Formats: sequence, structure tokens, C-alpha cells
Amino acid sequence: MSWLSLSRPAVLLLALFAVCALAPLTAEKAEASSRIKDIVDVEGIRDNMLVGYGLVVGLNGTGDTLRNAPFTQQSLIGMLERLGVNTRGTTLKTANVAAVMVSANLPAFATQGTRIDVTVSALGDASNLQGGVLLVTPLMGADGEVYAVAQGPLATGGFAAVGEAASVTRGVPTNARIANGAIVERELDFRLADLRTLRLSLRNPDLTTAQRVAGAINTFLGANTAIADNPTTVQLNVPAGWRGGVVGLLTDIEQLRVQPDLAAKVVIDEASGVIVMGQDVRISKVAIAQGNLTISISESPQVSQPSPFSTQGNTVVVPRTNVDVNEEEGRQLGIIDGSISLAQLVDGLNALGVSPRDMITILQAIKASGALQAEIEVM
Repeated sequence: MSWLSLSRPAVLLLALFAVCALAPLTAEKAEASSRIKDIVDVEGIRDNMLVGYGLVVGLNGTGDTLRNAPFTQQSLIGMLERLGVNTRGTTLKTANVAAVMVSANLPAFATQGTRIDVTVSALGDASNLQGGVLLVTPLMGADGEVYAVAQGPLATGGFAAVGEAASVTRGVPTNARIANGAIVERELDFRLADLRTLRLSLRNPDLTTAQRVAGAINTFLGANTAIADNPTTVQLNVPAGWRGGVVGLLTDIEQLRVQPDLAAKVVIDEASGVIVMGQDVRISKVAIAQGNLTISISESPQVSQPSPFSTQGNTVVVPRTNVDVNEEEGRQLGIIDGSISLAQLVDGLNALGVSPRDMITILQAIKASGALQAEIEVM
């Protein structure tokens, strides 16, 4: 690495790797392999989303305002009619009822009678669900069929207290959960043991990783047992000796280890200043400098008034603006010679004390120049 001194030093030097040039390079540590279980999903083994509409009762005056939430009033009237109470044509003024949406995840292979957790969220203008009880609520899947029924007392993670002149709210009191609050009523018809072909879906699609997964399985079971169809899917043909033992087969395959491979990527969250860089990020030869230019504008208005005993003139405010431009001096332009590794990049930036905000600008500028051999993703 060499450094080019400028006649008029350019501003804050991004000596990205001055420290690295003084220390000998060390070999990168071998990466730990991952279990196939941790990087793939088996097609068909998945959760299913359930949703339902219901009523929460027993609130202490913190429910929906019926005149502002007509759906709550209609649901309340309909529920009372089903219970033999006729309230048609009457004015309901209760504030202890709230309309809610109930959601849950139906686990794979859940059997009838299994209990699952549910989440309850206010739909109207209820201010607090604390102390409420959810009435029987059918939970439906995307096909419109009822798969579970929910009911029970709510547990909120927040609270709200209101006084005459002040109020305090912590968390979200209009959102609650019911642990084991729903009972599964319908099972999904999926027989894993009868499958002759399995499809493994990579959570992070990559051609190299898919090929490595297929290679590890073929080494364990025999050639041509697994084939990488695309960057996402590995197709596995169940061997004849494993017929009816697919669960045992998957159990053994899940423990096999492979080395995942991902494309070089830099992920930037500009809102919080977080930067995450992959291990394969490289920077080609490039010269970089980063400057701090500060412009300060201050207003110091002055009062102008006529002389004493003068018969003419008015007292006025005269604006005074001071503009100060400060450009940091004493820095140099850095030339990065060769392909720089992630370890060198991090060590150099940390040694110089470059802030995350400056790093974001630097990385984006390097990418624009074509010297950053990685993809930048801005969140």
C-alpha cells in the first residue's frame, strides 16, 4: 500500500488499511459448517395461518364506543339473539365490549384436541383489553374452513392509566395473547411417511449451497439420490430401503453438515447506522479520501435607532448573518492497492475511528466507482 501526499491535503483521510499494512496478514479461520437441518425446510412441513373475528367482554369501561364502531354493536346484537335475547330497536350503551381480530399459527401435523396460542388485537376504538375474556371464536384458514376454536381470558403485555390531567401508557394494551387459548378441531391431511420424493427448500437460496447439500446427501445415501434442481430446491428420492421410514431418513439427513456459501453483500440500515458485511466482500485498487466540511450560519440581529432628541427615524432591527466554512486539513488521499479482505477493511476503519455514518457514505461511493466487489442492500 502506498500513499500519495497532496499539495493541499484533501480532507479526512480514509486510510482504510494503514494499520493492516504494518501487520502481517493472517490466514482466515476455517468457517464452521452448519447442519442441513438449520439451512433447509422440508416441503410440506409448515405452519398454516388462521384468523377469526370475535368479541371480548368484561372490560372495565375501556371497550369500543358503539356509536363509533357499528360492527361491534351489530356483532353484540347478533350474539345476544343467538342466546335468546332480543335487543333489536334498542340503544346499547355498554363500553365493556370490544370487537377483535384473533390470529394463530396451526403447526404442522397438529392433531384434534391440540391446544395452540392465539393473539388478540382490538379492531375498534377500545383503549385497553386488560381483564377481558374472549368469547368462542372460530379460526379459519385460507380455504375458509374452520380449523380451531379460541376462547379464554386475555393477558396483555402493556397497561394504561388515565387521570384528570395526566395519563401513562406502557406497551400496547390493545394487543393481547391467550396461551393455549385455541383447540384444534380439524387436522390437515398430509402423510409424510407415504412420500416417495422429498423437496428440500434452502432458506437462503444459493447454487453452491444447493450443490453441497445434494453432495452431502449422496455421500451418505448413495449416488444420484439427491439432485439440486435450482438455487432453492434439492430433490431427494427416498431409497427403497427407507420406504415407510421417511421420518428416520430425514432425521439422519438433518444431522449432515455442509458449508453454506452466499454472495458477497453489504447490508446498510441508514436509519440506525447499522452496517453488516459478508465475509467475501472485497475492495479492488482504489484511491479514497473523505472530508468533513462544516458550514455554520448564525444570526445576530442588531437594533438601529435614531439619535437622541431626533424628530425623524424609527427604531428597527437590522439582520446580521455570520457564515463560517470549516474544512478539516492535514489529511491525505489513501490508495488501496490490491484486493482487501473484510478483516482488513474492518480493522482499518476501526483504527481510524470512522463513524458508521461515514462508513455508509464511503461504501456507497466505493460501490459507485466499481471497486466494491459486493452487492449493497439498503434497508
